[in-house]
Amino acid sequence: MDSGAIRRRVALGLAVLTASGLLAVACPGSAQAASYCSGHKVRTVPFATGSVQLYRSGGYVCAMTVPKKQQSRKRPMSVSVQARGNRPVVDAGRFLYHAGPVTVHAGHRCVRIRGSVGSGSVSSGWILC
Repeated sequence: MDSGAIRRRVALGLAVLTASGLLAVACPGSAQAASYCSGHKVRTVPFATGSVQLYRSGGYVCAMTVPKKQQSRKRPMSVSVQARGNRPVVDAGRFLYHAGPVTVHAGHRCVRIRGSVGSGSVSSGWILC
């Protein structure tokens, strides 16, 4: 391989790394959710102070609560996912970037998601049936 081809490959690699870094800085909530939850995004449930992002992979459902505005202090957040017939799996506390991820095996059952950031919250009812 000649030196020109090596330089092109190194330049392409640096361009990809730079673009992914800029994407993570530009939209940290979705970049973090994608790195923690496997599968494809099936729904985003917005509310006044944030959103709950829901991912599905096979029979598993993963959810995260992401605040609308990034701040430098921790604040109360929560996320929960419940497959119909089972107990909810919850992650709650004071977080800086997101609550979760929480994952449940839902199979082909409906799920209910809940999330909150500060005083804002959302509850989806039974979805993905």
